[in-house]
Amino acid sequence: MSFYVVVGAGPVGRETARLLGEEGHDVVLTSRSVGSNALQNVRTVQADATDAAELSRIGRNADAIFMCAMATYHRWPTDFFPIIDGTVRAAETVGAKLVVLGNLYGYGQNADSPLRSDLSLDPTSRKGTVRTIMWQRAVRADVPAIEVRSSDYLGHGAISYFSLLALPSIIEEKPTPFIGDLDATHAWTFTKDVAKTLVAASRYTGEWDRAFHVPSQHASPRELIHKTAAMLRRNIVDTRSYSIPEMEALGMHELIEMSYLFESPLLVDFSDAETLLGVKASSLETMIADTLRDHL
Repeated sequence: MSFYVVVGAGPVGRETARLLGEEGHDVVLTSRSVGSNALQNVRTVQADATDAAELSRIGRNADAIFMCAMATYHRWPTDFFPIIDGTVRAAETVGAKLVVLGNLYGYGQNADSPLRSDLSLDPTSRKGTVRTIMWQRAVRADVPAIEVRSSDYLGHGAISYFSLLALPSIIEEKPTPFIGDLDATHAWTFTKDVAKTLVAASRYTGEWDRAFHVPSQHASPRELIHKTAAMLRRNIVDTRSYSIPEMEALGMHELIEMSYLFESPLLVDFSDAETLLGVKASSLETMIADTLRDHL
């Protein structure tokens, strides 16, 4: 039995803790607002990841620390750095391996497609720069580090462009808006597959200080909208894409800089995670059904 600390109690952090606990490991799930817990072998501890001393106390003798915490989207440039710094210092203090939950933003708008996990990071957005600096801080740590990078989330409780923009309109059978090219193929990542990849990465026996991509499914936003509507037995009234002026008028400033992700195909190569970690992507139908768990 091993001891693990999972920092962040969102959908991915909680699922990661659940998987580890059900394997019989001792797990601490920590967050500033960790909430109630009924997970096997998982203890919840309210703590702030920016407090390295407290996190070190919680994580004493931990085999690995999973950094799954999330900052408020518009506050990434101010809030994420203290979180990653506190987590890294705690991992160094207790000698634990570090497994970081990341995303694809750091590759930037000019990256070759499909995105490979060994591509150099070349961010073209503020959020991509934040993610890049976070990984640079982790990979410079005095402990081994791996980053698990995901695309846009599907899954119960996940906050994503799809859940915020399209899903409410699908449910209410209203005209369904989204961003970018509705017919451009896009990678969608299941929160439960993210957790599986994090757990598998923590046991990787090869060389660390590298990244893995979460195995995902590729579908256009239009295809995802129609599959979701069919599962809900809803009619699609209309679909359209917001223009940049509309997004500006609606105050969607945080989405504008990342809209390039949906303006052309976003393809992800996750073959190394399949081969080296043994993780496979769930079906798109499984992802959608879990996303709609409260509505079916």
